[in-house]
Amino acid sequence: MGAGQPVRVLGIGGSTRPDSTSERALRIAMAAAEEAGLTTEFITGRALILPIYDTEVNVRSGEAAAFVAAVRRADALIVASPGYHGTLSGLMKNALDYVEDTRLDPRPYLDGLPVGCIAVAHGWQATVSTLTSVRTVVHALRGWPSPLGATVNAAAGVFDKTGELIDDTVRFQLETVGVQVAEFALARRLAAQARGESFRERPDRAS
Repeated sequence: MGAGQPVRVLGIGGSTRPDSTSERALRIAMAAAEEAGLTTEFITGRALILPIYDTEVNVRSGEAAAFVAAVRRADALIVASPGYHGTLSGLMKNALDYVEDTRLDPRPYLDGLPVGCIAVAHGWQATVSTLTSVRTVVHALRGWPSPLGATVNAAAGVFDKTGELIDDTVRFQLETVGVQVAEFALARRLAAQARGESFRERPDRAS
């Protein structure tokens, strides 16, 4: 990656309901990453409703192909999942399963990428277990989970009736995730430049 090219962060999250609590949390973290110097791209909510990942199918739907292309463009990710029965939602897990399509790329999976981890659920038990699940998936995909994982207990009334975040502690967590991801991604670019290298080439890398 040249010095003039943007460092991209892809935000993935939400539920099938537009403007869900998890999507709102994601957008707060992404805004902090953008403020710290990254270029943002989102795939959220109903845009994540993809066909069940099938290893026996070689032709992907347009939505699935667009998702995989966005992952390949990304230099960092922030993942925000609602908690469903104590773990990440099927919607999010299925989307992340599509990262398997990058296994033969010059940069396979999320190898070396910083990945911000956010979990939103009703109650602390589900919130914490969902965050653990998100971190586990990120590790399996060779990504670096953010040192701070944000946990949002939606049952605690952290958003008001208009959807505004009113809990300063939660805001600190979400913004810290965004900043940590940005700092890691920018540091990786500086390290590559110091070695006289660029980030690994990606097949569909946009300028």
